[in-house]
Amino acid sequence: MVQPQTQDITKPQEVEIKKTTKPLTKKVFSSEFSINALLNKEDKAEEEETVVVKTEALPQNHFTETDLQAEWNLLLKQLQKKDTFVFNAIKSFKLVKSAENQITVFFPSDSAKVEFDKVGREFFNHFKTKVHNFSIEIIYQRDVENLKIEVMTKRKIFEKFAEKNPLLKDLDDLMRFDLT
Repeated sequence: MVQPQTQDITKPQEVEIKKTTKPLTKKVFSSEFSINALLNKEDKAEEEETVVVKTEALPQNHFTETDLQAEWNLLLKQLQKKDTFVFNAIKSFKLVKSAENQITVFFPSDSAKVEFDKVGREFFNHFKTKVHNFSIEIIYQRDVENLKIEVMTKRKIFEKFAEKNPLLKDLDDLMRFDLT
């Protein structure tokens, strides 16, 4: 028979406690559209570092508005085939050469700008190498007039045609079309 072991209670026992170096839970990621991300956005702005790149030795060739629009349209065609979600988000963007080494990007909404950020860096790097100008500055501005996209209802379409042909208005009064 095996005898049970007895322990002396008066002596303090040494217990080994294992500690972890990594957190036991996964880090929680919040989306760009959450309220917490919006509230914590100010904290992230303070943490960002500025990187200074010397562009003195890099080429600064001239480029035209036509060069910019041709590359932008090429990107849109590629995105239409490859990633339709990003294409639909950024197809209403306007890129304008505002100064010799400056491009202004007009965007309709912040959510569309988030989608543009996914492909924007790659596009501008490609464009800079294509035109051999590495001192291009990119400025982002919200496009207020492009923000509102008019939804064409049957009534609006009919009124548009009635402006061109006034007899349609008389026909509508006579027939009482249901254009809802």
